[in-house]
Amino acid sequence: MGHRCHVSHTKSKQHSRTLLYAICIAAFFMCAELVGGIFAKSLALISDALHIFADVGTLALSLFIAQLTQKPTTPQISYGFKRAEVLGALISTMLLWALCGVLAFKALERLFHPEEVQGSLVLIIATIGLFANIFMMKVLHPSHQDNLNMRAAYLHVIGDLLGSFGVLLSGGIIWLTGWNIVDPIVSLLFSLGIIYSSIKIAWKSICILMEFSPPNLDIEAIEQALASLPGVEEVHDLHVWSIASDHPALSVHLVAKDSASSLTMAYKILQETFDIHHLTIQIEDQMHFKPKYCYNYQQKN
Repeated sequence: MGHRCHVSHTKSKQHSRTLLYAICIAAFFMCAELVGGIFAKSLALISDALHIFADVGTLALSLFIAQLTQKPTTPQISYGFKRAEVLGALISTMLLWALCGVLAFKALERLFHPEEVQGSLVLIIATIGLFANIFMMKVLHPSHQDNLNMRAAYLHVIGDLLGSFGVLLSGGIIWLTGWNIVDPIVSLLFSLGIIYSSIKIAWKSICILMEFSPPNLDIEAIEQALASLPGVEEVHDLHVWSIASDHPALSVHLVAKDSASSLTMAYKILQETFDIHHLTIQIEDQMHFKPKYCYNYQQKN
């Protein structure tokens, strides 16, 4: 138990440090793109700079969430602040969608009223941005599968990388051909692509908040495993949900003859086979259908 708590705390500190590095890199490059976009009159470049500005805010939010999830539980907040990770990911995604909507609107305006763009300057700045985003991806990659909050931050950086590549491509085309209409087209495609790629994170966040069963756990398999235990005659009121993306919880009623033995076996199989450590198991008497023994176990992280 202590080992798991230490590992969780260490990961949270690593996440905070990683996010701080990414914020510094993003803020520096945002300023470079914004200034360059104004001088080059490139909507794609300014759009990418505004997107990075939103990412700086998103990464800062992710950093705040990473710090918040380290706070201990209280009698009033018995689950702690773990679900702040999910709220942070959902808010981050909503902000990203709002920004993409604005950029798409501006791009449509530019399609009908194209402006002259300095392709060579766009090309230079976008190249620098491409390498900056690759470096940010390298910084965030080791932590991007740990929870939804880190995954949302990583997705933002992938969006920046795709945006830099699109701006680089548009700058090259404008520089070689003078087709200024390429600039808003790239900006529009970039916005639509980011919205599409972020839908999955938004849906996962909603599923956790709605307390859907975790997709990586087979509820029927859990029920069958409990029903097959010696002495267990019935399994009912089985509920499995997620407190956070990496913190499943379970409650179940078992009708069993031997309370202590059935409870021990149930706890063991749920922990070792299904890796669920937040458990509430109630043993009931089949004859009178009244609780004989109730056990609540929460392994703190």
